[in-house]
Amino acid sequence: MTLLPMPTPAGYPSMRSAGGATRTLLITGVSRGLGKALALELAKRGHYIIGCARSQDKLNAFQTELASSTNPPSENKHLLMSVDVSLNSSVEEFARAVMEKKGVPDIIVNCAGTINRNNKLWEVPAEEFDSVIDTNLKGTANVLRHFIPLMLEKKQGVIVNMSSGWGRSGAAQVAPYCASKWAIEGLTASVAKELPPGMAAVALNPGVIYTDMLQSCFGNSASLYQTPESWAPKAANMILNLTMADNGASLSV
Repeated sequence: MTLLPMPTPAGYPSMRSAGGATRTLLITGVSRGLGKALALELAKRGHYIIGCARSQDKLNAFQTELASSTNPPSENKHLLMSVDVSLNSSVEEFARAVMEKKGVPDIIVNCAGTINRNNKLWEVPAEEFDSVIDTNLKGTANVLRHFIPLMLEKKQGVIVNMSSGWGRSGAAQVAPYCASKWAIEGLTASVAKELPPGMAAVALNPGVIYTDMLQSCFGNSASLYQTPESWAPKAANMILNLTMADNGASLSV
């Protein structure tokens, strides 16, 4: 596991209100797609990013991009780590390192995700089905397992679990993905009932965005939809303004 340290002796400022307070946001799947665009947008606004992804090469490239997007520019303001969210042990080590280096995040955004290749359910290989569930559902659960107890000590924090329009409807050829996102909706609604006052968990449908995953489903027509970069400012505004009053909600950007 590789770390990009950020020396801040006094620690990050804590989340106070939905106004202009500087936040610490933990974002999974930060090396590409929605996670990457969201992290860059938030860094540009002066917020602190704790990011993780599986590919160290992609993280290395992203580190430079994140530093240049940071306001003011900085190469050591954020923390990036190589983590496989589908592995409980990897997330456990991640949580321990985050606490040692940065403390408890104010907001967690579970963005890490994958999708199966277009296929009828009975033609999707078992290994591919497992990969979708392990990343999209179990990966989210692993993050919640290790970070919610830390947030409970602060008695505050917001958790955003990325859902999908296909977590609220069905679609042919992507049954494993739909199943994982319906599960995210149920997981989030249930966890929300377990959280104390001061905290919130929401399921967020990002909308239809031109990402590698959408291209896997739609082919060339995926390019007709908005880019992650055009989506990120709207998503950032919504996420930064979530409060405990939103606990248990299923929202859409």
